Amino acid sequence: MRRTRRASAVLSGFQHPAKMIVTAFGLAVLLGTAALALPFATESGESADWLTALFTATSSVCVTGLAVVDLSAHWSVFGEVVIAVLIQIGGLGIMTLASLFTVLVSGRLGLRARLFAQEERKAIGMADVRHLLRRVVLFSLASEAVVAVILTLRFATGYGEPPGRAAYLGVFHAVTAFNNAGVTLWPDSLMRFVADPWICLTIAAAVITGGLGFPVVFELLRCWRRPSRWSLLTRITLTVTAVLLPLGTLLFLGTEWSNPHTLGALDESDRVLAGFFAAAMPRSAGFNSLDISQMYPSSWLTTDLLMFIGGGSAGTAGGIKVTTFGLLAFVIWSELRGETHVNIGHRRLPESAQRQAVTIAVISVTVIVVATYILLVLTPHSLDQVMFEVVSAFTTCGLSTGITSDISPAGHALLVLLMFVGRIGPLTFGSALALKERTRRYELPEERIIVG
Repeated sequence: MRRTRRASAVLSGFQHPAKMIVTAFGLAVLLGTAALALPFATESGESADWLTALFTATSSVCVTGLAVVDLSAHWSVFGEVVIAVLIQIGGLGIMTLASLFTVLVSGRLGLRARLFAQEERKAIGMADVRHLLRRVVLFSLASEAVVAVILTLRFATGYGEPPGRAAYLGVFHAVTAFNNAGVTLWPDSLMRFVADPWICLTIAAAVITGGLGFPVVFELLRCWRRPSRWSLLTRITLTVTAVLLPLGTLLFLGTEWSNPHTLGALDESDRVLAGFFAAAMPRSAGFNSLDISQMYPSSWLTTDLLMFIGGGSAGTAGGIKVTTFGLLAFVIWSELRGETHVNIGHRRLPESAQRQAVTIAVISVTVIVVATYILLVLTPHSLDQVMFEVVSAFTTCGLSTGITSDISPAGHALLVLLMFVGRIGPLTFGSALALKERTRRYELPEERIIVG
């Protein structure tokens, strides 16, 4: 009887969707670490040390792209396939794959599985969760297939790669691009393709599509001709994205135009392409066609801000999300105007959404500041380089100024934690650690204080 009660108590601790998501991602990281620690996962045939395997597995599952070793030189084909599989699992979401497997096996989706899927994919309602999961997987695979075909043809015809090798490169980078992982099979990322629009624009399109978020993409496919029927989520996501992409491009072009180590070495048309690519990648993809380490510190700050904002909700991108950033902008604007409610278009924003946006932003800033301080103590690098690394890890972007491999083991462990927390999300991770939810059954008297 005691064993039964004890087992029930243990199981009850995992009934909250947030706790299940943390547990599932943790298990995926551990399994990936074990697979990458196998001798035949490396080119040398020797087992990778546990921290390198853990760092790579976490970076893959959390679709970040940071690396402590040269992926193409250190890992074997088996290791590269493991990394691609982990990226695919992390992009779709553990709960999405588990729920889809339940549908395929039993033909029905239970209430608890629906709750898990809803929490992972941020679905608005539960009625269409099963249908949504199927569409998510099909759309992801179809998008990756299109990108893989384009890249394969380009590698084969433009760079003389054999058909098999071209297909391997095309599929691998299609997976890493759509899932916003930013992992490449070249030591210089995509710098060798800086002037190739077929490679850069295809990768950028995959990154932007995957980073918009599945609810937004599906709504656009369903009623793209009727913007008046778009939801608030779609409008905010598209508006903020439409502002950040050209603004980021202009900032990079204006700052790096004459830098002989970045844009200054290119033709004018290639500079525009490279500037756009540099603005699109910080949404959460760690690809770079320019040498990040040779950029001016002002460009690093621009990248920090873009990485912090990230991409759309319920997609493969990281950051606080463009919706959170957009909501905060409307909250500030309404407060400056002295309005009692936050109105966006013809809709009033719930106070719960406002509190959630503020909480996510404050927690994210706090985590970044604390982690930056700790990493500054652990490493000899400058503040701008360390902050760049911390923001990149926490927002699961994967861009780096080139100091990742030079950080101490303790610093690598900190980056692993940042990537994991950043992928799960501050609120999800926090609620998973909470012992229980508490609902206050009474209201206290109100007292205003001086703010500012």
